[in-house]
Amino acid sequence: MCGFVGAFDLNSGSQPLAEGLKEELRSQILEMSKRIRHRGPDWSGVYTGENAILSHERLAIVDPLSGKQPLVSDDEKIILAVNGEIYNHKKLREEFSSSYKFRTQSDCEVIIPLYKKFKSAGNFSAMIEKLSGIFAFALYDSEDDTYLIGRDEIGVIPLYQGWDKAGRYYVASELKALEGDCQTIEEFPNGCYLYSKEGKPVRWYHRSWESYDVVKNSARATDDKGEVVNPSVIEKLRNGLESAVKAQLMSDVPYGVLLSGGLDSSIIAAVTQKYSKKRVESDSKESAWWPQLHSFAVGLEGSPDLLAAKKAADYIGTVHHEVHFTIQEALDALPDVIYHIETYDITTVRASTPMYLLARVIKSMGIKMVLSGEGSDELFGGYLYFHKAPNAKEFHEELVRKMSKLHLYDCLRANKSLMTWGVEGRVPFLDKEFIDIAMNLNPSDKMNIKLADGKQRMEKWILRKAFEDLLPQDICWRQKEQFSDGVGYNWIDTLKKMTEEKVSDAEFARRENRFPVNPPKTKEEYYYREIYSRLFPSDSAARVVPHEAGVACSTAKALEWDAAWKNMDEPSGRAIAGVHDDAYKK
Repeated sequence: MCGFVGAFDLNSGSQPLAEGLKEELRSQILEMSKRIRHRGPDWSGVYTGENAILSHERLAIVDPLSGKQPLVSDDEKIILAVNGEIYNHKKLREEFSSSYKFRTQSDCEVIIPLYKKFKSAGNFSAMIEKLSGIFAFALYDSEDDTYLIGRDEIGVIPLYQGWDKAGRYYVASELKALEGDCQTIEEFPNGCYLYSKEGKPVRWYHRSWESYDVVKNSARATDDKGEVVNPSVIEKLRNGLESAVKAQLMSDVPYGVLLSGGLDSSIIAAVTQKYSKKRVESDSKESAWWPQLHSFAVGLEGSPDLLAAKKAADYIGTVHHEVHFTIQEALDALPDVIYHIETYDITTVRASTPMYLLARVIKSMGIKMVLSGEGSDELFGGYLYFHKAPNAKEFHEELVRKMSKLHLYDCLRANKSLMTWGVEGRVPFLDKEFIDIAMNLNPSDKMNIKLADGKQRMEKWILRKAFEDLLPQDICWRQKEQFSDGVGYNWIDTLKKMTEEKVSDAEFARRENRFPVNPPKTKEEYYYREIYSRLFPSDSAARVVPHEAGVACSTAKALEWDAAWKNMDEPSGRAIAGVHDDAYKK
């Protein structure tokens, strides 16, 4: 994983770009690229052409010696900058072994022969569908002066686009690279590509499971009473996730796992431990770079996550590390956190701060890649508000909505918090093939149905059942705890109290005058917005941030499920009274 900045359409006329202007633009791009060097501290590279400039900041995970970017094709006509990982690159290399001469061992180079194959037909959707991984890329074809921009299906990897006052087009891995140089900035849409001859993004990622009518008749693992009647459904789920974890362990550097002690991270840690002794890139013939798997947890002293993570780590057998932070350390970090995550969304700021502090410790120990559990709650309905879903159709449609917004929240937090310190995060739950398995499950197998004894089935029951033999029972069946809650309840409580005191009633009353774009809904959001606006003052930057009411991480649409939520806007899981064991008391 890395970072890049690309500039295209440099010359609007028919004459070659003047040398003076070319050098000026090159210097500008290098300055823009420097703003995201934290994403790629290992090497910098730049390509300068007549109508395109690509600058790349590299974090070396695969092929550290020869994989520097921008990559150049065997005929030197195609230039490529990529942020991400292509997990099926070996299979694709074999496909093109006789038709393309690979110049590096980089997993990303396979994008070039794929482009060559699909270019003539212009079928870039089919081209990108062949990739299994997390990625954002910018490809320039110097032969016909065209470019192709693409982003992974979920938006695990961030990507932004912008236009300067001369109409030049830019893309960058983070918003901060464009702020101040572009008049307009937007997020590049996930699951889309842009080909310069077509002029606007085209969606390449389409799945039939987006329709409830497609999945409502899927084979069920359980009957209406919650009894298992088809264990093969559960087995397929387990095999799919284990395959995803194994595929994502490709690495030429030491790696670890994030372990909060919750279900999702504990499953990823347990499965990683299963494969960690050998290098998957060498077909298990060589020992792993770091023979012991290291796990990391963060929290306030005595927090729920730290206690659970220690228990899970002891059971799984990882070398475990606890990172303690204080409230004051976290408060001090807020401006830096908001600068790096590029959002004022309350949930994201709350959760990113401890993750930002944790990532710094991980990097100090020489680890450059970690696996994490993001995406599970969106696939299986793990957030506590899903207990109130009125029926299977509403449950599934909310999952589809949540999946479509992952790039705005959890993926953004995980990627940018870790990449602040040059640590790559991988998310096996969001493997493309596993997403298809999970989202094609019958929604009734995911719902929190009433059981024969009158109790409600626990969230993510089917996932817990699939991996219950790998985890301690009290970890496998631990209630969902949102990350910003699990690191210690005092963290959120302090933020709410502090921001209530820092933002006066008079200031908050004038919020629509101060912030006409997306006026803050709470004093806590106002406080974060003040910091954000100092760092990113343009209206374009303000519009990039999502702004939606919700409760316990719900979408606005799900607020219709409970009349008590009508006037609520609190993302903590503790807001769900009657579900969370430590729900906020009214």
